[in-house]
Amino acid sequence: MGLAWQQGPLAHGAIGRFLTPAPLPERLLFAERLRRRMRVRFGGEWIADSENVMLLHEPDRYPVAYFPLEDVNPGVLEPSDRVTHHRDLGDTSWYAVDQGQHHSERAAWQHVALPDHAKEFEGRVAFAWRAMDSFYEEDERILGHAADAYHRIDIRKSARELEVRDGDRVVARSARPTVLYESGFAPRWYVPRADIDESALIPVEGQTFCPYKGLADYYDIGDAAKAAWSYRDAYSEVGTVSDMVSFEADKVAVFLDGERLEPEPGQGVVSHGVDRGLDVDELRTP
Repeated sequence: MGLAWQQGPLAHGAIGRFLTPAPLPERLLFAERLRRRMRVRFGGEWIADSENVMLLHEPDRYPVAYFPLEDVNPGVLEPSDRVTHHRDLGDTSWYAVDQGQHHSERAAWQHVALPDHAKEFEGRVAFAWRAMDSFYEEDERILGHAADAYHRIDIRKSARELEVRDGDRVVARSARPTVLYESGFAPRWYVPRADIDESALIPVEGQTFCPYKGLADYYDIGDAAKAAWSYRDAYSEVGTVSDMVSFEADKVAVFLDGERLEPEPGQGVVSHGVDRGLDVDELRTP
């Protein structure tokens, strides 16, 4: 499970709880070694390459990768006068990143006044995701944010009857839906296109990007904006739902075995982190 975002155990919206006799602190941070080789590319060059990356899981944030300074190319980091304060980790010094003809301000940071219980991050620097060209694990590009080893997706086929209505109009009816269980989200039901009245789906401009599933296209249904979506070419790991359609239960009526589904906590997507948002343009950057 994703540890710190959506409804993970360290997130503010956690659906479970730790069974402890005393209340836990309002905020719990978790640090662990990535145990994978990770590299950073900027200005067309590799500027960091490490097998000793530390991940920081912070409530309601994506995991952030911290590299040992000795694994960052000399001369790449330019100290600046900017200092901010992290509520848990103390003063934070910022760097510009410079590589050849390429320069980016406020593109990396280091916690320089760490409390004793967070010494794992001494001598380490993190790079702003969207300020860099790209991040890699070995020779595979990682999109969106540092990979969360606790994030999981399970997909199950079902013979339950699922029906979608827009007023009196039947938009979809299927006895072979597929349910996708994803860490931090309520279950999502997907329907084969053959079981959908596709004339009810009005394509709209704009896509969103999921690091685990790929690019999503959206559809209006009647007056309901973006009431359905589809990963037309989902990543191979979730290929079962590729080109199937899922529907927002708060925008159209979705019935499962005759019972109307109600929006559940965790059904909506929330933002994660001050230095980035998931951006489809990242997919188009070589």
